[in-house]
Amino acid sequence: MKPAPFDYYDPTSLAEVVALLQRYGSDAKLLAGGQSLIPVLNMRLAKPAVLIDLNRVAELAYVREEGEQIAIGALTRHAAVERSELVARRQPLLTETVRYIGHSQIRNRGTIGGSLAHADPSAELPALMVALEGQLRIVGPAGTREVEAGEFFLMYFTTCLRQDELLAEVRVPCLPPRTGYAFDELARRHGDFALAGVACTLTLDEDGVASDCRLGLTGVGMTPIRPRAAEARLIGALPDAFAFRRVAEAVTALVMPESDVHGSAEYRRELAGVLTERALRRAHHRAVLSYEGSGRQ
Repeated sequence: MKPAPFDYYDPTSLAEVVALLQRYGSDAKLLAGGQSLIPVLNMRLAKPAVLIDLNRVAELAYVREEGEQIAIGALTRHAAVERSELVARRQPLLTETVRYIGHSQIRNRGTIGGSLAHADPSAELPALMVALEGQLRIVGPAGTREVEAGEFFLMYFTTCLRQDELLAEVRVPCLPPRTGYAFDELARRHGDFALAGVACTLTLDEDGVASDCRLGLTGVGMTPIRPRAAEARLIGALPDAFAFRRVAEAVTALVMPESDVHGSAEYRRELAGVLTERALRRAHHRAVLSYEGSGRQ
């Protein structure tokens, strides 16, 4: 099929984009990587009067370190993040997570901002952002505002973005010392959206006790889920198989997924716990290696 007719704009600056959004508002759609929007247009599930192509707005594509954060422009391709030495060194969980997104062709076109703004509850990046308490910079005619990832996602394919706003930048904290990380998911086929997945970081104190644990779950709710009550079970405990199992059991009890053609609610709930336990084990192993590599006596 072919999309319905629309007017096309290809601005070269963020200011031009904001002006177009102010002019057209709900009649406009933003085009970044197009991995989600183009199929929707071709099937005429969306019929915008105006398409605003962001691909010439070079100021929206970058990866840079700012203090203890990594700032990423919304137009940055997944592949650029995947190949970034800075990201691999300062926040390797992001590198690991991006590699689960689709296939290489999709990562070459898909963008960080597009994935987050699309807000698919089975996508990888939203779960990562929620786990890391990432910050999102939103720009519109009324100015700029900062939103925490946990407040950005509202429900299926819905965010707090207003009709005349765009996501311009995301920021994630660098990995703290003595911290391990892991991302794990299960999909029916490589490149498919996950039936369930988990992003995880685990930080050890000087005695090897868990001082911080962060989890972000995908595929088991209307939005990515941060199971704080489950995380709390590990804080102050010695990370071992028993402790990891307790966290996994808490995750299984907390999530309320829905059944669909790909898997039942019961299966997804059990899978969330299994993946959490697996990710915690791998994160702990990496934390211990980091701990020992820090030169402790």
